[in-house]
Formats: sequence, structure tokens, C-alpha cells
Amino acid sequence: MRALDLTAGWPVPHVSAAAVVVGDGAQPLVHRIGDVELSYRIASISKPIAAWAMLVAVEEGLMALDSPIGQPGCTLAHLLAHAGGYAFDGDEPVSAPGRRRIYSNTGIELAAEAVATAAAMPFEQYLREAVLEPLGMARTELRGSPAHAIFSTVDDVVRFLAEVIDPTLISEATATVATTPFLPDLAGIVPGIGRFDPCPWGLGFEIHGNKHPHWMGTRNSTSACGHFGGSGTMCWIDCDALAGSKLALVALTDLAFDAWSIEAVRSWRELSDAVIAEVAGS
Repeated sequence: MRALDLTAGWPVPHVSAAAVVVGDGAQPLVHRIGDVELSYRIASISKPIAAWAMLVAVEEGLMALDSPIGQPGCTLAHLLAHAGGYAFDGDEPVSAPGRRRIYSNTGIELAAEAVATAAAMPFEQYLREAVLEPLGMARTELRGSPAHAIFSTVDDVVRFLAEVIDPTLISEATATVATTPFLPDLAGIVPGIGRFDPCPWGLGFEIHGNKHPHWMGTRNSTSACGHFGGSGTMCWIDCDALAGSKLALVALTDLAFDAWSIEAVRSWRELSDAVIAEVAGS
């Protein structure tokens, strides 16, 4: 895929990328560039992967999306959708639940702690047994906070993106809930990108919605979901950008987002649009 050649111009020490194309009833076709087995800290791409394990816990009956966690009125769903009222980092709430979209590492960490308690095992172990091993993500490892400390490879992230497109570990219904806006009217800030009203978010996944300008492409649909990470990483899944095809894209780098934020957003948007255009044949 020629579109992936755009990554050659990125000002980063290393970059690896892959585009996944799934046609109706077909096996995924994966286009790759770079060292797809090189390990990167994927930073906040950790969040949707950790959230998937928490959704497995929900389907196993260990807890429910409306299970109370944290401050009064806060639930697992609130925490996964950055609506729990917790700051970026810090144990003390800064708002009542469901009032604002406040991007929060703390919320993800509280949710993971609740799953670990319910499962009677460390969250790292639960994540490995519930998601990583079943999906064959052998090069993926949690080395700290489930909000930002997963290390992985492009090929392993591709395995996860394929799972989101065609879920096997959770039901289609639960996957749809995870990738649909939760409390869709909440306003909030996407760190490093801007403030949006509304600022849609699913359970662990950012939803594109009508955010503009955005780090996803201008050709991405409003239902596209994914995440980017502070280590200079991004991924998205889009089942509606093209009729008859489901698409996913991942690009991992090892240059912190803050060091090239303006160029990173431009590069990610350009790459996203080029991938969609090439698959569309335009």
C-alpha cells in the first residue's frame, strides 16, 4: 500500500505501521511497513486494550457497567468513558460524575483495580489471560499503569484491531456499546488536540464524531473510533468510511507527541486520508 510510504517522512527515530482492510465475508488483508515486531510503549492506546479486558470481566459476570466504583454515583462505564469526574491524574474527584468529559488516567486505573479485586488476581494477569493470550498478542505486556504503560508491536495491535472489527472475546452487542458514545452530549477536551462540544467517547475508545480539526482523517466517518498516545502512537477503526469495507490503521513511533504535536496531527490526518482514498480507489 503506497499510502503507508508517507511514514518515511515523519521526524521520528523509528516508525512502524499497518493498514487493515476487511471486505464483506473476507479475511483481513493487512498492509505493513517498517519493523512490525519492534516493541514500542503504546502509551494511551493501552486504554482501549485494557477496557476490552474489563468488558470481558463484565460478560463473565465479575461486575457490570453500572457497578459503582470510586466517588458516589460513579460507575465502571463512567470511568471508561472519562465521565467519572476525576482529573488527568489524582485520586480526588474534581467534578460530579456525568457532568463533563474529563480525560483521566486515574479513572482507567480505578476501573482496573476494581476488576483485579473482583477477579482476585492482578490486573496484568487478568489482561493477559482475558485478551492478550486468546488473541495471540505474545509481544504485548503491561508494565505499569493500564492507562498508559502497555508495550506492544504493530502486528500485535493489528490483532487487537481485528478483534474490535469482528469480536470473539465479547459479544457484538457489548462491542457496539464500547464503540458508541456514552453520554454523547458531554463537552470536554481531547488532550493536545482541543476542546469539543460535544466530545464523544465510548468505553475506552475515543469516537471521532464531528470533532474538527482532529487527529483522524477528514475522510474518516463520524463513527470511527480509536486512540492516540503520548509516545507518538495512533490507531483507529472505521467500519463506515467505505461501503463494503471495514478499515483499521495503526502507526507506532518512539518520539513523544509533545515533541512533534503539530506535525504529528498533520501526519496522522494525511496518512489516514491517504489510506482511505487508496482503498476507495480514488
